[in-house]
Amino acid sequence: QVQLVESGGGLVQAGGSLTLSCGVSGGTLSNYGMGWFRQAPGKEREFVLAITSSGSSTYYADSVKGRFTISRDKARNTVYLQMNSLTPEDTAVYYCAAASPLSIPQLRDSWHYWGQGTQVTVSS
Repeated sequence: QVQLVESGGGLVQAGGSLTLSCGVSGGTLSNYGMGWFRQAPGKEREFVLAITSSGSSTYYADSVKGRFTISRDKARNTVYLQMNSLTPEDTAVYYCAAASPLSIPQLRDSWHYWGQGTQVTVSS
């Protein structure tokens, strides 16, 4: 059973940066598409970005293009979400997700495994 554990959330000022980590256990990172979603208070969980199992393709929500990047460390079986130029609108609980195979990254139903989430709060 694949388990995902996020870390790295916290409080940051607007314009700042933060890096989230997602450790993968029970599976090999290169076998899974990996992604990040977020859920703000009172809103539905929304797609942020994703990378295919091969690493050949990445997908970004328009709201984070040019500011967020996803990367993988196969040796550590860990996925990272680098967030730059943060705004208060980025405040949310961020969830790591894994899928094998990955179909449509933007759809929540495409993902098979989820982490417990980590809170990111951006102050103005």
